[in-house]
Amino acid sequence: MPPTAPKRENLLLNLVCNIALPTVILMKLSDENRLGPNGGMLLALIFPLGYGIYDLIRRKKTNVFSVVGICSVLLTGALNHLKVDGFWFAVKEGAIPLLFGVAVLVSMRTKRPLVHELLWNDQVIDTAKVDAALVEHGHRSAFDRLLANASIGLALSFLLSAVLNFGLARYLLKSPVGTPEFNAELGRMNVLNWPVIVLPSMVVTMVIFYRLMNGLTRLTGLEFDEIVRGGGAKQKA
Repeated sequence: MPPTAPKRENLLLNLVCNIALPTVILMKLSDENRLGPNGGMLLALIFPLGYGIYDLIRRKKTNVFSVVGICSVLLTGALNHLKVDGFWFAVKEGAIPLLFGVAVLVSMRTKRPLVHELLWNDQVIDTAKVDAALVEHGHRSAFDRLLANASIGLALSFLLSAVLNFGLARYLLKSPVGTPEFNAELGRMNVLNWPVIVLPSMVVTMVIFYRLMNGLTRLTGLEFDEIVRGGGAKQKA
């Protein structure tokens, strides 16, 4: 019996709380005659922090990415409070995906590699069926190599994200921290994160997932619709 699917994340609410509202607040409400730079920063951080906590409680699914996302918001607030140079905001932006990349590589030697959480996920793939087919065809070791290659690809995608994050932050964050100008620059960075960083990283991840699925169909003899949960039901419909 397949596991009960967890509640889906509300993508629209995610975008509103993590990008739209913080960006508007940072760029439009941080002037001295409105909320001020500190008040604007505080209010802008409340929305992604509140959404992260709300989503963890609603979906009852705690994972390292959700926790790190919340910690990232708190770290941004701490750096702003300390009035550090914008360079350290750039370091923070680049360090988080870099640490994820390192974690993916290190986890390859553990019983639960992070690639299982990201790509080899029982909510998406019928892992029991695939495992049985791999054993039947004697391709278990070849599958392990395939998963290792996927892990390396994921680590490289995180490295790409780290470089892009750092570069974008260094390019945009020029003003002194704690000023309306800095808040506006941070708001622009929120907007540009999607076309400059998120979309390229998503494309790389999709390519890795496609290669993983292509390898699985070759090793197991199963069709894509037989590997992915719900695929067979869609085909019958």
